Amino acid sequence: MATISELRVHRGRRAEGWLLVLSWALAVLARGLVDYHADYLELGALTWYAAGFAVAAAVLHIALRIFAPDSDQVVLPSVLGLIAVALAEIRRLDFAYAARGRDTDFAGTQIGWAILGAVVFIAVLIVIRDHRVLRRFTYTAGVLGIVMYLLPAVPGLGKEINGAKIWIGAFGHSLQPGEFGKILLVVFFAGYLQTNRDALALAGPKVLGMRLPRMRDMGPLAIMFGAALLIMINQKDLGAALLFFGIFIGMVYVATERISWVVIGLVLFVVGAIGAGIVFPHVASRYDAWLHAMDPQVYSSGKSEQLVRGLFGMASGGLFGTGLGNGRPDLVPYAESDFIIPSLGEELGLTGLMAILTLYVILVQRAMRTAIGVRDGFGKLLSAGLGFALTLQVFIVVGGVTRLIPLTGLTTPFLAYGGSSMVANWVVIALILRISDQARRPAQSPETRTDPATAPSRRRPDLEEAAAQ
Repeated sequence: MATISELRVHRGRRAEGWLLVLSWALAVLARGLVDYHADYLELGALTWYAAGFAVAAAVLHIALRIFAPDSDQVVLPSVLGLIAVALAEIRRLDFAYAARGRDTDFAGTQIGWAILGAVVFIAVLIVIRDHRVLRRFTYTAGVLGIVMYLLPAVPGLGKEINGAKIWIGAFGHSLQPGEFGKILLVVFFAGYLQTNRDALALAGPKVLGMRLPRMRDMGPLAIMFGAALLIMINQKDLGAALLFFGIFIGMVYVATERISWVVIGLVLFVVGAIGAGIVFPHVASRYDAWLHAMDPQVYSSGKSEQLVRGLFGMASGGLFGTGLGNGRPDLVPYAESDFIIPSLGEELGLTGLMAILTLYVILVQRAMRTAIGVRDGFGKLLSAGLGFALTLQVFIVVGGVTRLIPLTGLTTPFLAYGGSSMVANWVVIALILRISDQARRPAQSPETRTDPATAPSRRRPDLEEAAAQ
């Protein structure tokens, strides 16, 4: 006879508190090292910074205790750990720019963006109490997502920076709407695939041992391929199109479990990327810088100068790095934004870079674990899609600066300077934690459910009148 015992579920909020203390210690230590090596160490300023970081971590921790008490306990400390390292490195670059006569305050501005992102994070947790409500806005999210990606094409609104047209001007600042568009498209993909997964997973012809989808089911893939090409042509950048198409292919694979969708998607994207390189000169220039980065003619033309400087910076860092404040990451253009990974690689070395990438692996692993644990299909696809978005974005950036793939204009989540990326990725984390709250919440036990025998019966005036007669 089987014995059923009550399983006690640990929410892990206390463990999260201790992990947040580690993130706080990392933030204070990194900032102290940067100030010390810049001969700018002031205990008063460092104390204020430590107190502010502690208050922010405590507020976020309390918000999770109130609004998502069963959510994953590892995600928030990992995010704050990434932000702590990034703020120190960006401040270090401010000192380096000041030494060269360039007055910047990227670190102060980035602290403001991080606080705004944290406020948006709490607002998402308060407003969206159940992630399943997002399914009602499946097609609205799809339309808005495409509009966000195409906004930079609007005359007078779009801004071309460094060859890529992925920004718009708003309130005196540059906004990258594609960062928010990716979240809306993940919501759309999750809702669409949850409804149509059976049709997409139907049997088709078998070719070379692989079962292919039927031609009439290829419509969604063809539409996404066309949209990715349109984004590539419009924005003059491979990264946004790769992120857009990659999220769709990854979520289709999760929904259908058919490798043929992945193979067909990769073939289509490679063919499209090669075609774009032949037709459009700006895409060909990116390929030239990637394939012939060390060619003196390509370097002297400026096509690969940024990439080569970043590679040499990471090489000089070696295994353990030069130390925070002891390298020369300021020699690489846009070291605080697009090339912050080489900056960190130079000063923290391969060891530090692997530690940073491990934090991303933890975030993605927790998103996938949430997808496995949540009980509804929409939540599974939404959590997996958000995990894919983080994975692809980090891979595209790290692959670009290490010359594994062509360089793109995407930013590293939580590390690169910029408000759009910071706020949008805080929203991604809020949604993952909201889903994990549902996934880790204990199922309602039969004893706590309403007993029909003892529950108050529904009043039937007609039967009462009949009994009285």
